[in-house]
Amino acid sequence: MSNPVFDHSVKAFDFIGGLDQLSSVQEIIDAMEQSFANFGFETFIITGLPHPDQRIESLVLLKKWPIDWYLRYTNKGYDRYDPVISLCRQSVQPFEWAEVNYDPESNPKALTIMREATEFGMKYGYCLPIHGLNGYEACLSMSGSHLDLSPRTKPAIHLMAMYAFERVRTVLQPPSHSNPLTAREQETLIWAALGKSAADTGEIMGVTERTITAHITSACQKLNAANKTHAVARALQHRLIRL
Repeated sequence: MSNPVFDHSVKAFDFIGGLDQLSSVQEIIDAMEQSFANFGFETFIITGLPHPDQRIESLVLLKKWPIDWYLRYTNKGYDRYDPVISLCRQSVQPFEWAEVNYDPESNPKALTIMREATEFGMKYGYCLPIHGLNGYEACLSMSGSHLDLSPRTKPAIHLMAMYAFERVRTVLQPPSHSNPLTAREQETLIWAALGKSAADTGEIMGVTERTITAHITSACQKLNAANKTHAVARALQHRLIRL
């Protein structure tokens, strides 16, 4: 009998490997549609989070949203009141839409937005906040009517989402090919990509857990990554490490 955790890891790395071969935004959308459907996701969007003087449509990197919902959302400036976006600005961890708290009395449009989204099949959702060290803010938000979100699927979804974000950024703005990571930082991220904790990696490499944490922190700073998973995704995407 197959191990569910292993199966989801395989799906995640198959998706990542396939993205490396894609060179257009539409190809990435098609790959995401196929792979994220395994978890029940039907719609998704990757976008920067706008400042008060920006319109969100100018920051969208890719989307698979019902066109009528997208036009309604952008024309009415719903991003200014969307509680999902508000939590994205405050959190660095992925979250389910059901975890979003808002006061319908002080922000009645938030309730309107969440209710209207369900009209387009966007009943449940999962969001990945992205915060760069230079102040860049973005998110990948996914939704559907029936989602497979559990402790065994969320790590795979997280890695897939982060890698999809990095891939579309690379396609739109190709990076330089120099490797800023030291050999130790590369090795640490490789073990992290394979699911090892800092303690496990320290034992494997013969150093303390504190040293491994320092390597990860340094790698995150060099790669402008918000956390370990983000650093792994960037390192894989830019071919700074290989599994």
